[in-house]
Amino acid sequence: MLRSKIKTIFLSVSVIILAVSLISYPQESFEASIRGLKMWWEIVFPSLLPFFIVSEMLIGFGVVKFIGVLLEPLMRPLFKVPGVGGFVWAMGMASGYPAGAKFTARLRQEGQLTQIEAERLVSFTNSSNPLFIFGAVAVGFFYNPQLGVILALAHYLGNICVGLIMRFYGKETPAERVEKRKGFKLRQALSALHQTRLKEKRPIGKLLGDAVNSSIQTLLMIGGFIILFSVVNKLLFHLHITTTIANAFDILLSFLGLPPLLSIPFISGLFEITLGSELTSQVKEATLMQQAMITSFILAFSGFSVQAQVASILAQTDIRFQPFFIARIIHGILASIFAFILWKPVYLRLYGSEEPSNAIPVGLFEKGTWLHSYFHHLIELGPLITIFSLIIYVFLLFQRLGKN
Repeated sequence: MLRSKIKTIFLSVSVIILAVSLISYPQESFEASIRGLKMWWEIVFPSLLPFFIVSEMLIGFGVVKFIGVLLEPLMRPLFKVPGVGGFVWAMGMASGYPAGAKFTARLRQEGQLTQIEAERLVSFTNSSNPLFIFGAVAVGFFYNPQLGVILALAHYLGNICVGLIMRFYGKETPAERVEKRKGFKLRQALSALHQTRLKEKRPIGKLLGDAVNSSIQTLLMIGGFIILFSVVNKLLFHLHITTTIANAFDILLSFLGLPPLLSIPFISGLFEITLGSELTSQVKEATLMQQAMITSFILAFSGFSVQAQVASILAQTDIRFQPFFIARIIHGILASIFAFILWKPVYLRLYGSEEPSNAIPVGLFEKGTWLHSYFHHLIELGPLITIFSLIIYVFLLFQRLGKN
């Protein structure tokens, strides 16, 4: 009872402070809001929408069930999740946050995952996509495409390790023991595909409309969180709360041999990954390896902004948020360790001087290449894609209201 009252007082005081801060710093709040809106409008919405719509269609047509049966012998022994987890893992890696949580929640609603399996799966399928790591962080902030190799390796290796650790989370259910006996059968996968399609009674037009409607609703929610946390992060800085918290982390960073000046970027990154990564790249007193370690932690932790998006998505199901949050802390620590371990054998050996012929190719992300052009075209065309999609959403919404 006392704990509940303390929580109520804390939340009430926090909201009051936020409201007063918005009134006290209107210009700064407006600029931060525009920054968050621009990020969502130009990049997040157009990059995530196609993945969300296609994934909804794949689930409806039974393709995910088909993939799940084929990947069962791989995903079950490694991560103790059904084979459909392989689809969530791949789509989450390709599209970035918070796609893994979105697809996991969807499969939980479909009954293809148990509660424990869903909590295991969401812990390691919510990751940053390679385009953001290489294009936005390595090239955009550090002007160093080679650094993207270290950041990506640390990020994804840490993610795999989190999945292996989380396989020990929760108790094994009787259903899991039964699934273990099933082998690789193409006929069984095709049968699952066919049966799932037969169970889907909605016509293709209705299925597509529902996919667009659900995807845009989720992206509107994501946009709201991005704008909110962009403002909150800015207000915390002006209220000197970020500096106060950073002073406490100075001791920890000094103990780890890192410059105390990285504390403010680190705290900023705990709230919002883009700002934290950008501020980290501007700390000239730190070495590139130290910057890579902090950035790796920020990308893996994913920030309270992304975590709030995930919490909102998971709240629609019985999937608990606490295992996901603990997994993000583990992922951040592991990613920083991997960045440190891989620095000499990968970055210094391959890119310390002139790039040898057997170096890991990162030319695709350099200026003038097709992937670099794609990233900038996405920013240019992003607003058009967003407004066109929103027009379709409004049309579908009015059409449903008219029927009702």
